[in-house]
Amino acid sequence: MADAALLDPGIPPAGEGAWRALVAKTLGDKPFESLTKSTVEGLQIAPLYAAADNPAAFPARAFDGERPWDIRVVSAHPDAARVNAELLADLEGGAASVIVKGHAAAEALGRALKDVIVELAPVGLDAGFLGPKAADALHAVAKSSPGAKLNFNLDPLSAFAEAGASPGPIESHLFSAATVATRLAQTYPQAQLFLASGRVAHEAGGGEALEVAVAAASAIAYAKALVRAGLPVAEAFARITLGLSADADYFLTLAKLRAARAVFARVATASGAAAQARIEARSSRRMITAQDPWTNMIRLTAAGFGAAAGGADAVVLGTFTDAVGLPTAFGRRQSRNTQLVLMEEAAVGRVADPAAGSGYLETLTDQIARAAWDRLQAIEAAGGIIAALENGLVARDVEAAVAARGDPKILGVTVFPPTDAAPADVETAAPAALDPSTARLPGPDGKCAALPPVRLSEKHEAAA
Repeated sequence: MADAALLDPGIPPAGEGAWRALVAKTLGDKPFESLTKSTVEGLQIAPLYAAADNPAAFPARAFDGERPWDIRVVSAHPDAARVNAELLADLEGGAASVIVKGHAAAEALGRALKDVIVELAPVGLDAGFLGPKAADALHAVAKSSPGAKLNFNLDPLSAFAEAGASPGPIESHLFSAATVATRLAQTYPQAQLFLASGRVAHEAGGGEALEVAVAAASAIAYAKALVRAGLPVAEAFARITLGLSADADYFLTLAKLRAARAVFARVATASGAAAQARIEARSSRRMITAQDPWTNMIRLTAAGFGAAAGGADAVVLGTFTDAVGLPTAFGRRQSRNTQLVLMEEAAVGRVADPAAGSGYLETLTDQIARAAWDRLQAIEAAGGIIAALENGLVARDVEAAVAARGDPKILGVTVFPPTDAAPADVETAAPAALDPSTARLPGPDGKCAALPPVRLSEKHEAAA
């Protein structure tokens, strides 16, 4: 609160009316409503909001003042020994958990995770259709330690949506993943089994409400598969992590994560499970530029702030060179330290829910939650997330958002492009890749409208 002794009693406080009068003078003949903006999904954003009288009780993450969120890192290097070196350096440099991407064999995972203490540092996977195989491989590495903190991250739906096809029926992949997950759940009581992600919709160009709806619909599909495999419904929801994106618009990121918690809580309650969402937020790939990649440091910082202030349980920040190639040690260190500065110097995690009471953010959270619930109902009415992918419902929503977005201004690409080349160093190796055909299951391949990832700057960079 301001010190009253420092205020001049002769100057009356300015209210909303005074502000509106100045705005009207500036606008001239333009109406006040011309200041209203909207998201790509048509959610209205007003120029001014009153403070929220009764802040909504959006479920917040479990608050830990010492380590308010999990700094999570990913390595996708094709050489397992190099993965190991990168992950150990990250853990020694302040990261709390790791993800190995593109390795599904026990021998490769064993080398990648050498000297990583799985009882202390949570280990996760990113293996697409080969998720069940990778989960069994991680089980072999963890050596049945009940204290192992594992994130199996089984997510065949995202692989299906991105590729537009599955090697065998997609329903069979869900059943296979759920069977393996249920078996491993008995050995690892702390493990998270499925990653119900909406990021595939975001990375293809979709809006915030659709992303939350796809994540929630995927969580429903995975929970049903786990229950059919023998897991109680409450445990099924508790073992599912929501995967969401974080981009440079930190207000939208923050509100989206809060909305996702509300939607997930409602879904779980309606299913008879009192589970709260556990959210892993990863920085958006679509916002990253290859031209003038140094500007990506700003985008990643904004994304990290939005994810942390929005209550993400774990935050994965990419590196500023991700659009160019695999990162060097410098790129990984810069990404890691961005989160450490946000956490330990900027103290972003000191308040459990900093948006509470903000008229703008409470309203935006409520708008996204309601719009996401409507999209979720449409997805479920269509027969669930698999049917909504197969019949193009999700793809049409993505296309509408892309059309509404148009061509945004992009620093370093469409505005203020660099006058002098300032290339950033990257690794020469290509990212590790898995052959989905090796995960083939009996029956006809699944087909859907593909949602390939895009980068908003790519078309402009190609024309430069």
